[in-house]
Amino acid sequence: MLFQIKSYLQFLWHSKNEHAVHSPFVFNLLTKCFYAKKFKSEYVVLENYRNELLQNKNTIEVTDFGAGSRVFKSNTRSIAQIAKTAGISAKRAQLLYRIANYFQPDTILEIGTSLGLATSALSLGNPKASIITLEGCPNTMAMAKNQLQKFSCNNVECIVTEFNSYLEICSRKLSGLKSNPDSYRDCNLIFFDGNHSKKATLEYFELLLPTITNETVWIFDDIHWSEEMEEAWEIIKKHPKVTVSIDTFQWGLVFFRYEQPKQHFIIRA
Repeated sequence: MLFQIKSYLQFLWHSKNEHAVHSPFVFNLLTKCFYAKKFKSEYVVLENYRNELLQNKNTIEVTDFGAGSRVFKSNTRSIAQIAKTAGISAKRAQLLYRIANYFQPDTILEIGTSLGLATSALSLGNPKASIITLEGCPNTMAMAKNQLQKFSCNNVECIVTEFNSYLEICSRKLSGLKSNPDSYRDCNLIFFDGNHSKKATLEYFELLLPTITNETVWIFDDIHWSEEMEEAWEIIKKHPKVTVSIDTFQWGLVFFRYEQPKQHFIIRA
């Protein structure tokens, strides 16, 4: 906790808003997406989705393949507590909705479904997108799948898998299909929210690099969750293929736009 407080104070000291941004691409992203104030009817759906989970006192046995939990001491957890402590916040869900709505990605990959709070935001942001969401715990995914169906998020394919196994298969497919790229759909937007460890995050990053295009948007969750995650974020943003990176404290966004000079932004969002 002390580490996160120190990181947040450093973030506040260095962070800027749109008035200090001189990149047209990032300025438009901030003013038309991040800071967009207009109310959206989809926000009500997102809130109803959340409230239904918060009222669910049933428990499930959770299989945790990630970096573990700082809150839960047992793998038997109530749906309400998972939604309250492990799920994306209401403010972040609205921002994720706006990002999906702003970029209108055709294909979306989410690594780490949990109860589907972020998944629903991605789905509502672009109902025409084809979304794949990955979750390691079958009980958690069963709950998320039921919830997503109840709220008509019909463009989501739910897959229970260990992340590395799935991403390695994707990587091998890409390597074998370079001569016929149309036979494989690259993911325009990827939300990394599965395993908050340096090793896993960098492995996912490397495995998915073959999928990038000029329009690719990657979002890494909890980049200041630990010293390890901060180290992973530093490596990612310095990678030669990353041209634009944005640190919002909770998230790290990266872009691979060849026409952009390499720039890093620390933004209050």
